[in-house]
Parts: sequence; C-alpha cells; structure tokens
Amino acid sequence: MGSPVHAAGIDFTPEGSQKNGDLAAQVEVIKYDTSKNGSGPSAGPVAAARTDWTPPPCWYAPKWTPSELRDYYQRTYEAITHDPGMPPEARNEWNEERHNYIDGDYKDFNEENKGEGMWWGAVYNPNASIDDQLKCDRIPFWADNGETPEVENVITPEILAGLAYEQIKVPGTEVTLAPGGRSKVNLPTWAWLDGGEFKPVSVTASLAVGGLDMSATTTATPKSLTIEPGTKDARLHPASGECALNGDGSIGEPYAKGKANQEPPCGVTYLRSSGGGSYAMEATVTWEISWTGTGVAAAQALPDGTFGNEQAVEVEEIQSINR
Repeated sequence: MGSPVHAAGIDFTPEGSQKNGDLAAQVEVIKYDTSKNGSGPSAGPVAAARTDWTPPPCWYAPKWTPSELRDYYQRTYEAITHDPGMPPEARNEWNEERHNYIDGDYKDFNEENKGEGMWWGAVYNPNASIDDQLKCDRIPFWADNGETPEVENVITPEILAGLAYEQIKVPGTEVTLAPGGRSKVNLPTWAWLDGGEFKPVSVTASLAVGGLDMSATTTATPKSLTIEPGTKDARLHPASGECALNGDGSIGEPYAKGKANQEPPCGVTYLRSSGGGSYAMEATVTWEISWTGTGVAAAQALPDGTFGNEQAVEVEEIQSINR
C-alpha cells in the first residue's frame, strides 16, 4: 500500500539527498569501507557495460524506533495540515494512516515494544529516477529484531553489493604511447599500461541495525583495454582493439628500440596524418566485477564496468625514418 502523501507529490526522498550525490552520506544505517577503493585525482566511477542493469533504486531497511516514527508522522502531519495545495482527500488519508499507528492496528507506534524491534521503511537511492524509487511504496511496517520481513526489495547482501558497486572508483586510463613524440603514418604506435597502477579495488557495504548484521564486498579487477583511435583511417592491434590483461597485471608491452616495424600486441597504426591537429584516441579499461557477502562465500558476478578517457594523438606524414 502506498502512502497518500507520496501520491500527492510531497518530496519523500531522504532528507538532504541530492541527485548524483554521495549515497554513503544519505543512508546513515549503511556503512561503506572504501579503504581499498581507487583514489587520486584521476579516479572515477565505472559505468555498467550492461544497459539493462542499474544499482538498486530503493530498498526497505530498519529506519525508526517507535519515538522516531512518532516524530516523523507528527512533523509530516503539521506540514500537510498547513499546506493549502494538499488535496483534502490526501490529507484525510494521511491522517487515517497516522492514526493506524496511534490507535489502530498498532498502539502508540508500538512504544511498548521499544528495544524489541524497529519500524522498517523505504530508502531511496538519490541517483535513481523518481519512477524507479516509487517501486518501494509501502508504508512503514514493524519487524522484531533479527527478523527479515518477507517483502519484495527488502535489504539483502545482494542489494548491498549493488550499492557498493555504485561507490567503486578506479584509476584513470592514460596509456603510455611510443615511440615518443608525434606518431608516424603507417608505423605502429605501441600502447601499454603498467601493471603496478591497475590492481583490484573493492568497497564493502555493511548494515548492522535492528538485529540485522550483513555485509557485501564488491571487487573490480582490471580485465582488458579497448582502444578507439579517433578516426576510421587507422588499423588496430589486435584488430578488435581489445588488449587483454597480462599475467603480471599489465596490458600491452612497452616499446623498445628496434621494434619500430614490428606489430605491437596492443596499439594502433594511423593511416593518415592528423593535418596539424590531433586525433582523440579513447582508451577504456574494462573491469570485471563480482561480490561476496554474508552467507555467500563464492564470488557472484555483477556486470562488467568501464572507465576511460581521451588522449590527443598527433600524427604526421614521413617517408623514411631511422630508429
């Protein structure tokens, strides 16, 4: 059953939440350990490679003690009572809902059971659309400590894993290109990433409230590098443009003198000059993402994530060159 205040359009998102804000700052009961996350000025969030998957838009979790729910309903009641734009039928339905906790199915917001359980309610991901947030439209419900309600979208380790996914940050993707300086038409440009910079990162999300104690750790591991040369007048190495991770965690192979005419394991050969300008080469690392958590020992797959950036590559014509 949805709340009439929700239907009437009152802002029901968590106080202080902002679109694209830090979710960790909005949901106090969920704690995030980011000590093993990516860091630095170039680090950024991954984008899910699958377009049919998004982090959880909403979920149900313990939110209020009896006195806290009483205060919540009192504040909201006062707000809608003095709101001239509130439809009378919505105001009446809200008042009926409030009285259900006072002297209806419950007595005085279950005050006599304080310490034995908590009121559960919807928590909304501020980065999700309003339509998706409205998938959690149940009014507050009671659960004893240690009890997991049989309700769709109730908090689980899998939901925590999805929230941790949203907090993952990975290093920026600036590949080393060689030979140095401007690239040359019809000569391979080698590209590589140092294995020391690209290591697994992880975030742990945990919830310990209302008798619940669960956690999930989401881990991102570098998988491959994809190069988009910025022009159709180029040949990729390998032809797919996807360079696999080496055993030592690096990608590609550093250029060395004498390899100018060899085909690199990762790189690009430009077939036309950039004409005094540059090509916007895009280097994107794909990260394999999985999670483990309470009651789940074996790694569970989540959609791969991608993160990359553009690099300006100048290409010039040359007939012959000695290296």
